[in-house]
This record gives sequence, structure tokens and C-alpha cells, in this order.
Amino acid sequence: MRQGHEVEYFTLPVRSLLNRCDSRREMPFTWTINPYRGCEFACKYCYARYTHEFMEMRNGIEFEQKIYAKQHAAELLRQELRRVKPGEEIALGTATDPYQPIERKLEITRAILQEFARHAGFELGIVTKSALIARDIDMLKEISQQNQLTVNFTVTTTDVELARLLEPRTPRPDLRLESLRKLRDAGIKAGVICAPVLPEITDSPKQLEAVVRAAAAAGATHVYANPLFLKPCSAAVFMPFLKESFPQLVADYQQRFKERAFLPAAYRKRISDLFVRLRAKYGITGERYSREERRQRSQQLDLF
Repeated sequence: MRQGHEVEYFTLPVRSLLNRCDSRREMPFTWTINPYRGCEFACKYCYARYTHEFMEMRNGIEFEQKIYAKQHAAELLRQELRRVKPGEEIALGTATDPYQPIERKLEITRAILQEFARHAGFELGIVTKSALIARDIDMLKEISQQNQLTVNFTVTTTDVELARLLEPRTPRPDLRLESLRKLRDAGIKAGVICAPVLPEITDSPKQLEAVVRAAAAAGATHVYANPLFLKPCSAAVFMPFLKESFPQLVADYQQRFKERAFLPAAYRKRISDLFVRLRAKYGITGERYSREERRQRSQQLDLF
């Protein structure tokens, strides 16, 4: 079927939903779940576009135009959870947003949460840019009663117009923060990922402080940041966008990412140190920081 924004939706038969994270970088999670392949949110900097290449789709734009919904997700999860050992965290939404628009209709993510609610002793983390997650507060509360649950809202900027430019089809940042407040009011552990931090676009101390201030006002239990990194599949979309929207920065970005996908260690340290100070200033002292800082040093979420 075809809906707005020239997006097509397909079902995707899969044999497994739970994927082991086999990264050479230190990650705070062992397993990942992505209910969808592809993401309609169309974030210009998205690092997961290469996952469509597994299906022989080499045009990065197809990642946001052809969305695949995984079949029988909850049933597969029910069979696979026995593989998870105590202390192994499961991350939901590492490559595509589990609450992108089609979730409103298909409710695959909700079915996955319903399965988790039947179990105890698991450690689950959810990453999203969507306000839709507030729909599932009932399930999240139920999961939290017998499992460790953390929800992470990605907020790149509090500037609505800039967010619309960078993340064309995501809910506004204020709507995400409103959902964060709803989750916190319900007693659910939830915080903010400020990622990616974009040099000369979203990385001024004033801009980043605005994110931390808004997170604190919404009751966030934690907040941290990850600088931009550009793999070839990401750069193929991001650099033309940069040329169109921020032409004065093209040469700077070409130099920064000339021979590497990641920004230099000095830049990453500057952002990390700033967030240490901002967390202290706004009293965000959640116990999750040691774990999130490990994730920060790895620079970005694993993709599978």
C-alpha cells in the first residue's frame, strides 16, 4: 500500500527477532530488537541506512521510503527470550524507531511489550523519537513492576524549525519531552539522548544546555550525548542535504570526515565534559550514567 510522503509498507518474514550484538566496541546491551526495517522519520543523519543494503537496496533514500514490518514478532520473542541470560540487557529500537508512524496501525511494538509484561527479571532499554510511546504507558508500567526498564527519548535540538529540517517526519521535540513527562509521572525511568551532536549546527553550549534544561524540566532521570558519525551510506544522504541547507559548512565537514567516520577524540571529550557540567548544573544524577557513559564512548548505538 502507498501512503503519504511516497512511503511503501511491506511485511517481512523473519526467523528471529532477538539479535545478539556482536560489536568490537563496548556496548551496554547484549541483545537488540528492531520491529521494523527502514524508518519513515527520514532523519538526514541516520546511521542505519545501510541495513537496507542487506536487501540489495543501495539507494539510501529507500530506507525511509520502503518500510518492512516483521511478521509474528511477539511469537518469535516468546520462543527466543530463553536465550537471554541474567544481566544481559535487551535494547529495543537501535536501528529503526519502534514508534514510527506505521506502529500506530500495526502495533508490533506494543505486542512485543505485551510479551515482556508476561515475564520477570529482564533488563530492557527503549530508544525512540516518537511521542507515540505514551500510548503504551500501561504496558511500560506493567513491565517495570518485574523488570528493569529504561526509556530513552532522542532529542537532537529544542529548536522546532531546526528539528524539522534535520528530522523531517519526527514528532516535534516538545512533544517528545511531553511524553517523557507523562512516563515520569507514571513512575517509568526515562531520559534523553542528545544525538547526534552536529558540529556547527547543534553543538553550541547554548543549544546543548537548552536540551539538558528541557530534559530536567520534564523530569528526565538521565541525559547524555553522542557526536555525529558518518558512514558512507549516511554521508550519501547527509552531505547533499548539507550542501542544500548549510552550504557554508560543506568544506568543514568534508575535512572533518575526510578519512574517518568518527569525529576526533578531542571533540568527543569536549561534548562529554560539557554534559558532565550540565548534568550537575540541572541536578540530573540518575544512577544510569556509568552505563550510558560507556555507550557514549562507543559513540553510537549498535545497528543490529
